[in-house]
Amino acid sequence: MYTLCLCFLIVNSQLKNNTSIELRLTEDGSHTLYVPTIDETYHSIHGAINESLHVFLNAGLMQIEKEEVNVLEIGFGTGLNTFLTALYANRKIHYTTIEKYPLEAKVWKQLNYAKEVDNLPLFTTIHSAEWEQETSITPDFTLLKLQADLNVLSLSIQYDCIFFDAFSPEKQPELWTEDVFYKMYNHTAKGGVLTTYCAKGAVRRAMQAAGYKVQRIPGPVGKREMLR
Repeated sequence: MYTLCLCFLIVNSQLKNNTSIELRLTEDGSHTLYVPTIDETYHSIHGAINESLHVFLNAGLMQIEKEEVNVLEIGFGTGLNTFLTALYANRKIHYTTIEKYPLEAKVWKQLNYAKEVDNLPLFTTIHSAEWEQETSITPDFTLLKLQADLNVLSLSIQYDCIFFDAFSPEKQPELWTEDVFYKMYNHTAKGGVLTTYCAKGAVRRAMQAAGYKVQRIPGPVGKREMLR
């Protein structure tokens, strides 16, 4: 127990201070970030942009047949999911994202996502938006960034689509529990969708226990399955 607690403190400190985080290139040419202490990347090494498009936009948001959509993201991280949603959603989006340890500007400014899709102003505007304040990023995209711990944060609305993009259950087990998914379920609108890159049986069972109807569907490049 002492070893686990000590490791947790080191990881929290590293994420909080953005120390020792390494920039890495993935197979589709887009960047991810690597955290040595937990041996974990923010995105798939097989392609950060490809993973985000596959898991969260195509398998999640594009399944919602509404002209105006409330989106909740668990794990703002590099801002990639937010950026791609604002870029490709083609409808009115109210986007809320939660991140306990935001990246410093010196880190996110190195990421090449805007270069890959040629829209630096949008990426910069998203990262520069004030925390805890709803901001109009484009005429059809509003953004609310919350610096908070999901386990203690109170949610007040129903979301049509939830992007569950926390670090893996092995690295952040406190975010993959039945209690957390029960909280997500209670804030999922009727007909809503939650998607995640994870396909672990324990996570699927936690989702089902919370009330979700869970599907195993094909994952992105390099991953056989994911959960929706």
